[in-house]
Amino acid sequence: MASRVAVIGCLVVIAAVVMGAAADTYTVGDSLGWTVPPGGRIAYSVWADKQTFEVGDTLVFNWTGTHNVARVSTKAEFDNCTTTNLIGSIQTTSPANFTLESNVTHYYICTIDSHCSLGQKLEVTFGNGASPLAAGAFSVVLLALAVSLLSHM
Repeated sequence: MASRVAVIGCLVVIAAVVMGAAADTYTVGDSLGWTVPPGGRIAYSVWADKQTFEVGDTLVFNWTGTHNVARVSTKAEFDNCTTTNLIGSIQTTSPANFTLESNVTHYYICTIDSHCSLGQKLEVTFGNGASPLAAGAFSVVLLALAVSLLSHM
């Protein structure tokens, strides 16, 4: 009986670790914040490349002065700094939070004057972490294993 409880306990802990991976919060640009970067677009590209974004994570855009943040729907809009197809509304108050709700590439720009063309834009791609579907499938396998072990004890 004690071994059965130990096996179930281990399986529950493993499932909790896999399923309980909490979403992360990222402050865009870290200490730079959301501003026209002094070195151009490379500042936000380098920052984003160092992150491993996952669905459910939150981006926090902090700024002082005159800025905003808008999510645009296409790479062309991002590249050309246009707002033809916004996703949501332009956020004009800092901090502005955006939750990464799907694992498609997300594009964010500042729409003030020439800020975007000067590099105030962010492209978010997703990391190699387990997707929610993969984590869910793993949990189903663990549950099946627990049921199988219990039926044979």
